[in-house]
Amino acid sequence: MVGTRAEVGKPRPPRRIWFDPRLTVGIILVIVSVVGVYGIVQASDRSVFVYSTASELSPGDRIYAGDLDVASVRLGEVGDRYLREGDVPTDGLLVTRAVSAGELVPASAVGSGASIRVASVVVAVSGQLSRSIVPGAVVDVWSSAQTDDRRFGPPAVLVGSATVVRVLESTSLVADRGAIGVEILVPRDRIARVLQAVADDDAMSLVPVSIPVRR
Repeated sequence: MVGTRAEVGKPRPPRRIWFDPRLTVGIILVIVSVVGVYGIVQASDRSVFVYSTASELSPGDRIYAGDLDVASVRLGEVGDRYLREGDVPTDGLLVTRAVSAGELVPASAVGSGASIRVASVVVAVSGQLSRSIVPGAVVDVWSSAQTDDRRFGPPAVLVGSATVVRVLESTSLVADRGAIGVEILVPRDRIARVLQAVADDDAMSLVPVSIPVRR
């Protein structure tokens, strides 16, 4: 019993900590694997923030950043074709062709006041308009000049691929002529020709080239 009590009072040696190098190597491999997978995912994720329409846009509309929604999408090499977040200046952008509601906004469908190459002009069109001539429709503007005997010569294309902004209701400006006013966007280098045709009282017609998709 004495010997047992002595052994009880004797300090125990420190416990040896078991260490296996393989465990450390395994932990390192797991960490490297996780970091590698995360890096691959980040490298492959080419999502960009672009603007989408909250409502339908028509040619001639002026839009601001607050009028649009922001979407994160993967566009790859075509990302530059769409309006990215932050691309809308404080004074807004002018819509040059129709964009349906919920679509991503193409960069080619808008322009700033300094860079825009089209201008809005109202022309008087004789007779009935085609049902496909609606805001956003692309039309060719045909005109026929008056001859000396008050007749009209053969028609010719005055402006190709003009965009319809809106069809105006009958006003005193065109009602006397039995014509319908149509606001269109035409290239700036064609404005003089269009205004001259309007001043000469030429007969004008609009021939649809394409119409916007309605959803």
